[in-house]
Amino acid sequence: MKYTFLLLLAAIPYLSYCQNFHITAFGGISNYQGDLQGKSIDFSQSKPAFGVGLLYELSNKFLLRTAFTYGNIEATDIKNTKGKGIEFRNLQFNSAITEFHLGAEYNFLKLEGKSISPYVFAGVAVFHYNPYTFDSIGDKIFLQPLGTEGQGIAAYPNNKPYNLTQFAIPFGAGIKLQINDNWQLGVEVGLRKTFTDYLDDVSNNYVDYNTLLLAKGKKAVELAYRGDEIPNAPPYPADGTQRGNPKTNDWYYFSCIRISKKLNNKASRNFNNSKKMGCPGNVL
Repeated sequence: MKYTFLLLLAAIPYLSYCQNFHITAFGGISNYQGDLQGKSIDFSQSKPAFGVGLLYELSNKFLLRTAFTYGNIEATDIKNTKGKGIEFRNLQFNSAITEFHLGAEYNFLKLEGKSISPYVFAGVAVFHYNPYTFDSIGDKIFLQPLGTEGQGIAAYPNNKPYNLTQFAIPFGAGIKLQINDNWQLGVEVGLRKTFTDYLDDVSNNYVDYNTLLLAKGKKAVELAYRGDEIPNAPPYPADGTQRGNPKTNDWYYFSCIRISKKLNNKASRNFNNSKKMGCPGNVL
């Protein structure tokens, strides 16, 4: 993912000769929805997010977009599942999210002079995550290698380790303001439909205590069920007891303020230079 970010930066000098490109920067918050946070939209555990990207104008209304985004997500049972009968899991996770996406953007109104328009976007993304938690003494522990739901244990052949790099479908909407010929300012909310239920390391059922202990060690057992860290919690659940909800995959989403600058929007002399550089013109 970091190489994608460097490629975007390296491309800017060339793209500055092309009139149809905008460079974008954005900052805001990231959030998640999954087994430790069941609400569709919830900003109570927001974390910072930021990114850079490029827009290419196919026309005044249609644009292609690409962006590199970095954010963090987190959730805890104590805050989000109280009263639902599962808070005794006492689970907690954090994860950085790095994402690269390609897509298309549509402005509902033409942006000319000082004007404003709502817009929508959709595309495809690849992202990397790596859920971790802090144990009872404050040590940072990455969860995927522990196989807390029996992943990679011979006794549970159907429980495969989950991949930390996945595809997602980004889509969302926003509103943008044309400040002048070169600059735009906007607000955007973008959802990410993923194809994994393990952003939070929780999906399926508890596995047998002793089997997990022998295969993955004491730390895996401690972090698969953390009821022993709170008063009056039941003991470690029996093999096959539901731990998460495998019927729905996890989501993450970004809410941000975006600023964009049109590259080399100057005189016709520059337009002629862009043709010499081989830059495409408007096709619509």
